[in-house]
Amino acid sequence: MAEIIVPELAESITEGTIAQWLKQPGETVEKGEFIVELETDKVNVEVISEEAGVVSELLAAEGDTVLVGQVIAVVGAGSGAAAAPKAPEAEATPEAPKAAPVVEETSSEQDRTIASPAARKLAREKGINLSEISPVDPMGRVRVQDVAAHGSAPVPAKAAPAPAATAPKEDDGRTTREKMSRRRQTIASRLLEVRQNTAMLTTFNEIDMTNVMALRSRKKDQFFEQNDVRLGFMSFFTKAVVAALKKYPYVNSQIDGTDIVKNNFYDIGIAVSTDGGLVVPIVRDADRKNFAEIEGNIGELAKKARDNKLALSDMSGGSFTITNGGVFGSLLSTPILNGTQVGILGMHTIQKRPVAVGDDIQIRPMMYVALSYDHRVIDGKDSVGFLKMVKELLENPEDLMLNS
Repeated sequence: MAEIIVPELAESITEGTIAQWLKQPGETVEKGEFIVELETDKVNVEVISEEAGVVSELLAAEGDTVLVGQVIAVVGAGSGAAAAPKAPEAEATPEAPKAAPVVEETSSEQDRTIASPAARKLAREKGINLSEISPVDPMGRVRVQDVAAHGSAPVPAKAAPAPAATAPKEDDGRTTREKMSRRRQTIASRLLEVRQNTAMLTTFNEIDMTNVMALRSRKKDQFFEQNDVRLGFMSFFTKAVVAALKKYPYVNSQIDGTDIVKNNFYDIGIAVSTDGGLVVPIVRDADRKNFAEIEGNIGELAKKARDNKLALSDMSGGSFTITNGGVFGSLLSTPILNGTQVGILGMHTIQKRPVAVGDDIQIRPMMYVALSYDHRVIDGKDSVGFLKMVKELLENPEDLMLNS
């Protein structure tokens, strides 16, 4: 018999959430095979079984919070056919609450139903017989969403009649309740913390993207042939940001108590949107990398983010962040600072607009950019100067490439 234990995740992470059981009671598992996926504040971690055998018991349900070192499953010897599915029980209590209706799973048909621990738990809470549910899973496994879609059983006769005027029930189609993922909870708390604990201001400017777009159009084929990576706009912005950070070092700093810590490195965070929320992997030492290396790093990190394969080391640290709301069509927004950093640059969608060029009016591809900054460290002069320098470098991209 072997116990599945929540492993050490990272120095600052002491707990996680059961995101998905990859094996169910009665199923065989090989040594080194993944058995459960844990969701932490930053990344998802797949835990392996150290022994081959049959999953005999799950001690936590999907959605439960578990601590590092906690036993969450047991793997025993034998074959899959020899073990019967066993649902994990909720935390042990002296007595079950008398007021809550409970459905006893006494029929052999219900006992044979294959269901996730979370589905069994929800079915008990809602008073639903698992054998009556039609699962979506082609293998016949009942999941939480199947139970939720099935609806609640009628209220037992002993239950007190409901008042005439009550709030709409969640299962009448008017509302849908969805529990926040651990990552979404962390994002929410950290954004709120930034708003409460910083003196955040935002300054805006606009960039004429004509020259960047023309240069990219002329060089993109040659760039791809030479580097096997596509030339995008992010490498231009990253290089412009690094140059501006060197001129305005307080924008590349952070606050530690009553000290200002100026970073002498340029690890640029690139915000990436995923199904689980926004993550910010880091392009390390961006000042030492050329355009191809930056584009390659961004592409690799973005793919890892979409595949949920980012490691904690991919996102730790970072001295400044760039976020691009333009990929979703955002014309103008106010980005929120990332963690202890004191500056973040927001890019937006490129839109053709009439602008004055000398004494003429021309249609130009324009982008609004926003710099949010912590006014405790950065004064208006530095914030405006930083953003102005980014604008000037991007409007003269040949100079930017020559100086890189």
